[in-house]
Amino acid sequence: MDESGTARDRVDRSADLSTAPGGGTPVIPTQQAVPMTITRADGAPSGPTIGAEEEFFVIDAATYQARSRAPEVLSGARTRCCGGRRGSTVSAEITQVQVETATPVCRTGRELYGHLVAARQSLAEAARDHGLHIAATGTAVIGDAACAPVTENDRYTRIVASYGAMRDARAVCGCHIHVGIADRETAVHVANHLRAWAPVLVALGANSPFRLGRDTGHASWRAIAWAMQPSAGPPPVMRSAAEYDRAVDDMLISGAMLDRHMVYWDVRLSAHLPTVELRAVDATSTAEEAVLIALLVRGLTVVALRHVADGRSAPEPSDQTLRLSVWRSAHDGLEGEAFDPFRRELVPARRLAHQMLEQAQQGLVSADADFAGRLLARLLAVGSGAHRQRAAYARRGRLTDVVDLLVRQTRHGLAAVEG
Repeated sequence: MDESGTARDRVDRSADLSTAPGGGTPVIPTQQAVPMTITRADGAPSGPTIGAEEEFFVIDAATYQARSRAPEVLSGARTRCCGGRRGSTVSAEITQVQVETATPVCRTGRELYGHLVAARQSLAEAARDHGLHIAATGTAVIGDAACAPVTENDRYTRIVASYGAMRDARAVCGCHIHVGIADRETAVHVANHLRAWAPVLVALGANSPFRLGRDTGHASWRAIAWAMQPSAGPPPVMRSAAEYDRAVDDMLISGAMLDRHMVYWDVRLSAHLPTVELRAVDATSTAEEAVLIALLVRGLTVVALRHVADGRSAPEPSDQTLRLSVWRSAHDGLEGEAFDPFRRELVPARRLAHQMLEQAQQGLVSADADFAGRLLARLLAVGSGAHRQRAAYARRGRLTDVVDLLVRQTRHGLAAVEG
């Protein structure tokens, strides 16, 4: 946070100029550059565009510990096939044990899947050149990622200086899904419809049971750690974009965040893109799981857009109900019980996952609806990422087996655990 000026001054400046997510050069919103809907050959719209950001840990191939060597991996990955005008981009994260990829705007689940696989392979090959691996997991299994050096960046330095030990909550990896909605008023109402589904997505993507070499007792410890931050958690229900902006201003004035990129709600309006962004989910072990979550979010968004157009209000479970629901999903994951935020009762998490799929498929074209259905069936057959991590540990009681599984899944997908 800047040393000079009042809190209100900082809010005003932040409204005029968006800070780049990595700090330094400002980012000008690209509302006209990103197509928000896709038109089929017959002229009918097939839905909003989608994209994904994935975060990974850098792992030492010899010790299986998280290592602060992200700059080397990024340097190699940027020269490989995932970069370029039409491919995914790779970038640094707040600590030097983390790297991030971002897909371009995608039109179908298959297109998104192709970009995710290519980016993962490029990172894996770049890491291998330096005796390293990358692993898609919400928390580092071995090694203390929270103690890793911070990436050299003015913004990251300010965040760490401002929030002290809360930096531990940022040494985690997530999967963020973007769905294109250009109109902010509409986007706010869509977010109201999506917020109640976030706990189910947490259960579906739970992939962080281990941290610091021990089982945390939670399927998604990342969700628990991330909630430590004052600007994280379920978003409140908003009636308008102006109300959304006032809530963000309050967080800026209070010091709960330094800029608008630090809105860490489970569902938010992106600060620099004309999208609604789902941020509740762990980094998924496989590209297939990331695509499944993206298609579910896209389908739910399309259904929400219909409801908004028809004037149908979103269900409004309280923030407290959603926090409890997120906690239960983080604790049990896909294999246990979930706290249904609609009926306020415990039910099998898999039942809610099927209900979410049925709702989402109503908003997907047939190819994507079928793709999502087959992906969910495959996931239910092998178990969630958290379940697979624990199963790998149970075989011999070795955490290195867990990391080895994560490395293989990250590159080879569900094929690494099927059949």
